[in-house]
Amino acid sequence: MKALSILVATLALGSLTPADAAVKSVVLVHGAFADGSGWAGVVAALQAKGYHVTAVQNPLTSLADDVAATKRVLAQQDGPTLLVGHSWGGVVITQAGADDPKVAGLVYVAALAPDVGESAADLFKNKPAAVEADAIQPGPDGFATIPANRFHSAFAADSSPAQAAVMAATQGPIAAAAFGEKVTAAAWKKLPSWFLVSTADRVINPDLERWEAERIGAHVVPVTGSHTAFVAHPAVVAKAIEDAAGSLKR
Repeated sequence: MKALSILVATLALGSLTPADAAVKSVVLVHGAFADGSGWAGVVAALQAKGYHVTAVQNPLTSLADDVAATKRVLAQQDGPTLLVGHSWGGVVITQAGADDPKVAGLVYVAALAPDVGESAADLFKNKPAAVEADAIQPGPDGFATIPANRFHSAFAADSSPAQAAVMAATQGPIAAAAFGEKVTAAAWKKLPSWFLVSTADRVINPDLERWEAERIGAHVVPVTGSHTAFVAHPAVVAKAIEDAAGSLKR
C-alpha cells in the first residue's frame, strides 16, 4: 500500500515542470525541550544552497497545537516541501504531513514516528529506555523539562558546555500529557521517508530509532552524535536533508 501511494505521489510530482517539481522548500519542526533556534546551523547551511527554509515554533502545549503550528507554516510554502522533525517533532510531522499535498517527503531526526493509534509513550515500550531518559522531569504544573545540571550530558553531549547551557536556558517545556496523545494519520505510510539515527543518543535509545526506521521503510542515515546532533553537527544533518530533497527532484 505504501509503495502504491508513493508511486501516485511520484507521478503527481512528475506532471510538474522540472523547475516547479524541484524540492526547494524545507520546513523544520523542533521537539520537546528545544525551540526553533536550535536549527540555526542547519538553516544557514541549507540557505547557502538555495533552499527556502522555515523553522516552526511549536507551543508544545498539545499534539493538536503543534500540528496546527506546523500546518500554518506549510500553508506558506510554495511548491513541494520536505518536512523535517526532530524528536517529538517526528510525532508532529507524522500527523501534519498526512493530508498536505505540498509535502513531498519526511525526514526524521533522532525522532519518534508513531503509527495510527499510537502515541509517543507507546513507542517507548518497544525498546529499553535510553541511558538518560530519566533526565526528563515532569513538573507540578504538568509540563516536563530537563534540569540544567543534566542537560549537557543527557541532551547535548556533543555540544560545548556553554552551548548546552544556553540550550537548557531556552528550552521549551512540553505538556507531559502530549506524550500520551495518539496520532490519527501517519504521513510515512504514503510518503518517502528518511531517518537520521543518532548513534550516541542518550534520550531516545538508538535501537528504538533503528527499529522505527525499519518499520516505516525509511532510508537510514547514521549520524555520530547526541540527541541534538543537528546542533553540534549542522553541516552533516543539512547534507542529509539536501540529499533527501535532491532524491525527490523530478
